[in-house]
Amino acid sequence: MMKVEIRPDWFLRDAAGRPTALPALLGLLAAVSESGSISKAATQRRISYRHAWGLLTQFSTQFGAELVVKVRGQGTVLSPLAEKLIWADRRIAARLTPLLDSLASELQQELASVLALDVQVLRLTASHGFAVAALVAQLEAQGVTVDIKYRGSTEAVAALARGECELAGFHLPVGEFEHAAAAKYRAWLDPARHALIHLAYRTQGIFVAKGNPKHVTGLADLVRPDLRFVNRQQGSGTRVLLELLLARAGIDHARISGNSVAEFTHAAVAAYVASGMADVSFGVETAARRFDLDFIPIIREQYFLACDKKLLDAPLVTKAQDVMASTAFKAVLAALPGYEAERSGTRLDVHALFQTSAHQNV
Repeated sequence: MMKVEIRPDWFLRDAAGRPTALPALLGLLAAVSESGSISKAATQRRISYRHAWGLLTQFSTQFGAELVVKVRGQGTVLSPLAEKLIWADRRIAARLTPLLDSLASELQQELASVLALDVQVLRLTASHGFAVAALVAQLEAQGVTVDIKYRGSTEAVAALARGECELAGFHLPVGEFEHAAAAKYRAWLDPARHALIHLAYRTQGIFVAKGNPKHVTGLADLVRPDLRFVNRQQGSGTRVLLELLLARAGIDHARISGNSVAEFTHAAVAAYVASGMADVSFGVETAARRFDLDFIPIIREQYFLACDKKLLDAPLVTKAQDVMASTAFKAVLAALPGYEAERSGTRLDVHALFQTSAHQNV
């Protein structure tokens, strides 16, 4: 079956309204940044030096500003304008890719229906995360069609309760906040009906710029007037976790500058900080490292996939569990900063989870 892919793109329009696509320029700028040379960047992009120079000249004229500059001892580097273009593109991708992946999956299923293709589909609704993306990639590599919908954790378990998916992904902190966080999902997770499969452990913490120029040391710093914060969206498990941590520390989240500014993914908030639009955020370590940020670990958590007990032995669910327990998948997780795979693929009873949570808070 053909796979549908949708990728974000953006354009510039001149005074007459004529559009100019940016992908070729952005790819060239990224290559120049990496190689420090227009010639090497052209080779990497498989275009001629003349074409590369022409692109840079064309867009420099359109912007009225240089895109690259020669620096003694550093070769060719990006101008501040070019840096802004690169970061704008990375923010667009970080913000929109999960939404577009969900739409692509939906369109793929519609096409299969119209073409009357007899394809078995595993429906997965989950909060966006690197372990989930790794699982989907491994399943698809083994010929399993995954209908992935990225939603907040509460929306995911609600979709499972309504029968809209076979697997629903959500996460809970390890330790004292497990009970309070689990309470958010009890309206949809029925111990008599549902079971859990452990996907991964991961670490959440504070994102700051490389070198920590603002000298952030912990959550108490978030209320500092010189810090701009970017949050996750309402309903996300990460936002719920952060609010629990702030409440324990006696920190009023209303005092945090930028608390109401929200993004949909860990990568999106990391891009916000990396591009200089915010000074600090909160999320998983992998996102921070991929955007070359410093990371202050705060709390460890577990990521689960919830499932109807009646479907635990269904072929596609069994396949997903086998992939999670596999050496190959655990190796992928081990390569993600802040992720651990020691219990990946292990089944867990929902009742036991809530019972453990309650016991920890007695």
